[in-house]
Amino acid sequence: MDWLLDLFRTQDSVAHIVLLYSIVIAAGVYLGKIKVKGISLGVTFVLFAGILAGHIGFTAPTPVLNFLQDFGLILFVFMIGLQVGPGFFESFGRGGIKLNMLATSSIILNVAVMFACYFIFFDTSNVDNLPMMVGTMYGAVTNTPGLGAASEALHSIRTGQLPLIANGYACAYPLGVLGIIGATLLVKAICNVNFDEENAELNQKEAENPHAKPHSLHLKVTNDYIVGRNLKQISDFLNRDIVVTRILHEGKLEVPSRDTIFEKDDEILLVCAESDAEAIQAFIGPEIDTDFKEDDQQQPMISKRIIVTNSSMNGKSLGKMHFSSLYGVNVTRITRQGIDLFASRNHHFHVGDKIMVVGPEENVNRVAELMGNSQKKLNAPNIATIFIGIIVGILFGSLPIAIPGMPVPLKLGLAGGPLIIAILIGRYGYRMGLVTYTTTSANMMLREIGLVLFLASVGVKAGAGFWDTVVKGDGLWYVLTGFLITIIPIFIIGTIARKKYNFNYYTIMGMIAGTYTDPPALAYASSICPGEAPAIGYSTVYPLSMFLRIFFAQIIVLFCCS
Repeated sequence: MDWLLDLFRTQDSVAHIVLLYSIVIAAGVYLGKIKVKGISLGVTFVLFAGILAGHIGFTAPTPVLNFLQDFGLILFVFMIGLQVGPGFFESFGRGGIKLNMLATSSIILNVAVMFACYFIFFDTSNVDNLPMMVGTMYGAVTNTPGLGAASEALHSIRTGQLPLIANGYACAYPLGVLGIIGATLLVKAICNVNFDEENAELNQKEAENPHAKPHSLHLKVTNDYIVGRNLKQISDFLNRDIVVTRILHEGKLEVPSRDTIFEKDDEILLVCAESDAEAIQAFIGPEIDTDFKEDDQQQPMISKRIIVTNSSMNGKSLGKMHFSSLYGVNVTRITRQGIDLFASRNHHFHVGDKIMVVGPEENVNRVAELMGNSQKKLNAPNIATIFIGIIVGILFGSLPIAIPGMPVPLKLGLAGGPLIIAILIGRYGYRMGLVTYTTTSANMMLREIGLVLFLASVGVKAGAGFWDTVVKGDGLWYVLTGFLITIIPIFIIGTIARKKYNFNYYTIMGMIAGTYTDPPALAYASSICPGEAPAIGYSTVYPLSMFLRIFFAQIIVLFCCS
């Protein structure tokens, strides 16, 4: 059995390293699926499996652990950046400014409570205590990328034996998951929230038509200017959204296309926004008494899921597309990166969005043509874009920024640089000819691989000192302070969001889950809400929150832990 024992003893062999990571990751993933009262720790349990492996001496050479940790972190944050990039800047739109302000305030409060706990409960003369508190804070807010950013920043400014901040993270994380949900429910009690009233409010808002009021016109072409021109040219000249559904030419009724030529005395049926009707009628010709609708009403009504693959749709808002008034269809649901969103007027389309369209079959097919709806375009992997982005991100993160009073120049590092570049590429990459879309499954796969490599590496390295740091050291204090860091900002911000801004409670739940980048909290909110309000709140604040969590991790370490 020597060959088997050698696999576990020979640390510098490839087989041993692969075996180590495979066992730690597999064990962590399976154990993370265990639920207690419907709540599980998820993939983060890989960290605890790594700590156990490191504690019993099942480890690998430090250079290998460092490489896989950093590579996993880069891959993880870059794929997050690509995911949130398309909606990052749109999240600051009119409907999201207040929610993002509340989320930012919550993040700042997390940092403030962390420093308060540091000064109250810990010895400030010990240079290791503040980095440990940073790790504790990121466990309390269940944000693994922030832990990675803090670890990477700490390595850049200090040499020698570094504090194992992952131990603080491990201490605070379990109660962080529970504390987010528990504190959210306490906000409900403080604000006397009634679920029935919240549901009624949501139903009332959803019943309101978010689109421009449709208006049908039966016109006769009398303007000599448009005679001999096609529908696209006329639409471009009008600079208004119109849909011509029927045209009667020389007694023959047709369904026009963009290339259909208009002739004098043609009769057309068009749909436009009510506010544009007068101008369009004045330009084309007088309204006449005819009825093309009967033919329309015989069309079967269908619902169809359409994929946005037309790059020209990137950034266009649902409200300005006027689907209801122009195409006679309704968009009832939008799915982005696996998250179902309510089709609000402020939603901005991006390549890869899936929309559920309901209406006459012919009109739905027109919308499908407009939006692209080519699954084949999305299936091809865009590996080159990912690694080009990583190259630029590493270069950007390595740029030294000299700041007076700092012992070393500020660098965004291996976490901040790739994250910012990924966000920019995700939003503007199509302008440079870069295909940035990845399917949800591909994004999740690469992201999870990066995450488990990072967590396993951090856990194995932290395992050797876990007993002395946590059990014999300040472990209970990390648990207590982590719990305070979790709940205090939720109490304050949740109450303000309800009492001052009168947000729907379900939206507040989603906003809190997004601010803490905590999927279990979103899953819980979605389980008790019949609508999509939690998902909307989550997706609105998630991009900025993820960026700020990583940014603050580096700033705190670089400015305060050197």
